[in-house]
Amino acid sequence: MRTSRAEEFKEFAAARASHLYRSACLLTSGDVHLAEDLVQETLGRMYVQWGRARRIDNPAAYAQTVLVRIFLTHRRRRSATERPLAELPEGTRADPDDPALRMTLLRALAQLAPKDRAVVVLRYWEDRSIEETAIALQVSPAAVRTRCVRALGRLRALLGGSITEFAAP
Repeated sequence: MRTSRAEEFKEFAAARASHLYRSACLLTSGDVHLAEDLVQETLGRMYVQWGRARRIDNPAAYAQTVLVRIFLTHRRRRSATERPLAELPEGTRADPDDPALRMTLLRALAQLAPKDRAVVVLRYWEDRSIEETAIALQVSPAAVRTRCVRALGRLRALLGGSITEFAAP
């Protein structure tokens, strides 16, 4: 019985790890090392809960929720304000076809508050509804709407007209 549980989890982790990693990269504004740590922590917590996770309607969405909560918990810690002194060459996994746009968006995301960034990632990257986002962040749907408006307004202000120069004609 235990091997089947472990095998089921291995399949789940293999199928979801890259998606969780991409979301974590967006949440961390391109900090790939922190993103890897967040994904590992998420998968570790999912494994502990795996027997109960089968009763969850959508384990993939639950894993995404766990990832966002771990990210927000990390941001509240005092050590979350530590920053490296120099950029490493593998600092981001930019799309070779459009690195300028990717870097511009990651810099803009980095300037958002952690909860605003989480709302943007869940709503627009993960394509979750307002209600699903509210459940994931443990806030009201009204708070999600407010954060969406505020975060998108802040992104527009940060990006200004510069985003149009990167748009494909």
